[in-house]
This record gives sequence, structure tokens and C-alpha cells, in this order.
Amino acid sequence: MKLLSLILLFGYLNIFSQKKIDVDSLQLKDAKELLGDDYGNLYLYKNKDLSFTKYDSVGNQLGKLMLTFPYKIQSVNNPLNIVMFSENAQEIKFIDQNMNEIQKINLSSHFGFIKAVYAEDLQFAWMIDESNKTLIQYNFRSTSKISSFPFNINLTSLKDFLVYNNRVYILRENTFEVYSTKSTLLYSAPISNAKKLRRINNDIWIFGSQTIDKFDGKDLSKIFENESAKIVDKNNTGFLALIKDKLYLYTK
Repeated sequence: MKLLSLILLFGYLNIFSQKKIDVDSLQLKDAKELLGDDYGNLYLYKNKDLSFTKYDSVGNQLGKLMLTFPYKIQSVNNPLNIVMFSENAQEIKFIDQNMNEIQKINLSSHFGFIKAVYAEDLQFAWMIDESNKTLIQYNFRSTSKISSFPFNINLTSLKDFLVYNNRVYILRENTFEVYSTKSTLLYSAPISNAKKLRRINNDIWIFGSQTIDKFDGKDLSKIFENESAKIVDKNNTGFLALIKDKLYLYTK
């Protein structure tokens, strides 16, 4: 059975052409998060030294940010305005294309304990307030609360969340769930080694350690898999995979 799985995986990966990206393997060694923007730039986040580093498509370092607390980087889809959230510090940071901080929002003075943040655009963010069991839509430009919903769900092993079209998408380590804003569970499916969520047009993409799945509103489908990878991501060119401290780009 294992041999058959390997054969199928080999056949699947042969659909893609593979290109090695020349980032120094020492820089990749302790990477906790890998992200790629649609301009070919790469970003590495390391929990070990709390560094966030930007590289171009051939591996040249373009900038580096040293952080005081652990942060979750939402995405780098818009490299002019990168959103980061620290549960420890209870703050949101916005970073520009040169890896400079352009705005910082302290949440502890306005809310209870914020468990997770999803910035839907350059003005509004959704937040889960764990202490008050609420889902909050917040205008961080005017520092005003737009709406608030009771949201009493179990947040154990929460990895990520986002809100789109009045649906709340929750990612746990081994489960993907969809809720209404009234906390009603609408969909649930097992997922392995979950890392993060991303919305691409009307679909929700689920990133694991070795896999990328897509939820179209009804069903999950596998988009990419590499069982040797430690981290996977995508940009508009193809799929990125970190394998044995080497970085590869897979394109069709």
C-alpha cells in the first residue's frame, strides 16, 4: 500500500516542473513559515530568533525585521502592507515592502483577550475575543467597532481563521470548520498538519505542512502535495516547497 502511495505521489509531482531557488540553506534551516508574494519575492519567518526576512526570486536578501514577540503573518499578497498579529503582545503590526513598520495597533486597551485576527482589507479586521466569546468587526483606521456577534466555540488548537461572505472559517491542527456568524457549525472535515488559511477569489485554501487543499464552498479538493516538504506555499507562479533546507518552485 505504501509503495502504491509513493508511485501515485511520484506521478502526481511529475505533472509539475521543478526549479531550485538559491536561498542559502543555513537561512532556511530554522524557518517556521514560508510565504511568497506575486512579484516573486520570498519571506521566511523564524520562531527561533523571531526574525522575518525578505528575499528576491534568486535568493538575494532584500530586508530583515527582528521582532520582540512571536507574530503570525497573515499573508504577503499585498507586499506594500503586510499584516502581522501577536497573541502574546496583543497587537497588530503593518509592514511595508521595505520591511519597515508603518502602523501598530494595541488591542489590549480596547478589548478583552484577542485570540486571532483576520484583516480583510486595509481598513477592517475581524477578531475573535476569547475572553468575551465574541466575533468582532473592527475599523482599525478609525479605531471603532463596527459589529459584534456572540461566538462561543471551542478555540482549542486554533491555528488560523478568516471571515468571508458571512461565513467564519476555522482551522485547527487536524480539522477545518465553517461556521455562521451565530456560531452554527455548517461544515467540518479532517485535515492534516494544518498551518494557515488564505482566501483566493471565492475559494478558501488550506495550507498544511505538505499539502494544499481548496474549499469551494461545498467540498475539499487537493491542489498540491509533497510528502518530503516541511512547509508549502504558493504565489501566482506556482507552488513553493521547503525540502531538506532547500527551496523549490513547482510550476505546470
